[in-house]
Amino acid sequence: MAFPPSRPICDVAALRDIEARHADAEPPLMERAGAAAVSPALTFLAPGGPPPLVVCGPGNNGGDGFVLARLLRERGFAPVVVFAGAREGLPADARTACERYCAAGGTILGEIPRREYALAVDALFGIGLQRPLADDYAALVARINGLGCPVLALDIPSGLCADSGRVLGCAVRADSTLAFIALKPGLLTLDGPEHCGAVSVCDLGLAAEDDLPARGRSVTPALFASQLKPRPLNSHKGRMGSVGILGGAPGMLGAALLAGRAALKLGAGRVFVGLLDATAPAVDFMQPELMLRGPQDILAAGLATALAAGPGLGQGDAARALLGQALAADLPLVLDADALNLLASHPVLAKKVSRRRAATLITPHPLEAARLLGSDTAAVQADRLRAACALAQKLNAVTILKGCGSGIAAPDGRWSINGSGNPGMASAGMGDVLTGLAATLLAQGWEAEAAALCAAHLHGLAAARRAGGGPGPAGMTAGESIGAARRIFNGWLLDGRRGN
Repeated sequence: MAFPPSRPICDVAALRDIEARHADAEPPLMERAGAAAVSPALTFLAPGGPPPLVVCGPGNNGGDGFVLARLLRERGFAPVVVFAGAREGLPADARTACERYCAAGGTILGEIPRREYALAVDALFGIGLQRPLADDYAALVARINGLGCPVLALDIPSGLCADSGRVLGCAVRADSTLAFIALKPGLLTLDGPEHCGAVSVCDLGLAAEDDLPARGRSVTPALFASQLKPRPLNSHKGRMGSVGILGGAPGMLGAALLAGRAALKLGAGRVFVGLLDATAPAVDFMQPELMLRGPQDILAAGLATALAAGPGLGQGDAARALLGQALAADLPLVLDADALNLLASHPVLAKKVSRRRAATLITPHPLEAARLLGSDTAAVQADRLRAACALAQKLNAVTILKGCGSGIAAPDGRWSINGSGNPGMASAGMGDVLTGLAATLLAQGWEAEAAALCAAHLHGLAAARRAGGGPGPAGMTAGESIGAARRIFNGWLLDGRRGN
């Protein structure tokens, strides 16, 4: 079974460049976009049933809607078309689309009639929107959202920032979104998934990747499939990587143990958990295979092939000293939680991270990212990809900026967006599990970017599968995702053996 393909993601600047290159295409891109929307629209329509509503805005997105309305008329339907603008103000192509619709017998209304609709098509605003929607436009969005029928958004739900997923004042809540040419970051991160529904892509007959290669990708196992190599029959634990977890200060043992359990269940040959709490038990009775040690024992003996520092580390003097030693180790390193907070408050440590020769992978949540950037959470969330890329470059570290649509950035500027996961992951300890998964992959020789892509995607899928198995997302605990991650990962390895 082939893995789903990874798709390119283009920001607005890249999309505008593609559109400019194909400005003289025949048929025109606007005609192609309207035609592409016919098939998904028809799935909601029946002869003699309620009509479709098409809400057209004052720009090219409105032109796409006019093309769709004309083509639906040609198929025997009578769409109700509402135009929020002035014809003389339309761009040239959109004005032509409007005129052709009217010439074919279509009529235009200035507001949405109160009646039943089989479908509402949102062609109000596209990727060019920069200002918050207000006044009449905001009222129109509210009206669309309150119709009670399925909503199909053309290219992007109106009111959603295409580059960041930020809601600009208010936004249409679509049941499905048909993206043109390529995915946009805003469809996949922050508030985008809440407003887009099921997202599909029509490339309009353009080979976007050949025309303008995108730095952004959607995360699927296809991105790291080359690393999914089944274990050779002649295996032993020494070949499966040894993970060292550094953390577990008093009162925070659970974080380090969760990371260790995740590392063990993903296949690390050995997992050493170095606990700062000297009074901690000598064994994890829930997972006795973990080897609990003092942190110095792990570092001094060279027991690990990769380290993870941060789960329950604390921010005291002992934690800071231990982090300095971890940074100096010539081993792949995952940094999370308190390790990141220490970097933010001690610039000397942050400078050491940027100068490391071995691979570094960091997994901040938005507040931790804000501290590292000298910013605030609101600024990070307003442009999550920019923040992830800035951190990757500043610290010379592959970065997973956690959240809805986690942004994964490499120091060279490449980035990806992971769409797996669910709201049940808003639970204590989930980040510790992610740290353990990533550390195991690094310990087994994976490159840092591939490890980040796999760990983030796998963790999200595991949580979704665990929640979807019956209990639902509310109340899901971090430890529950570990077993599901193990099952999914072994399935991927089996696919690799079959030659996927």
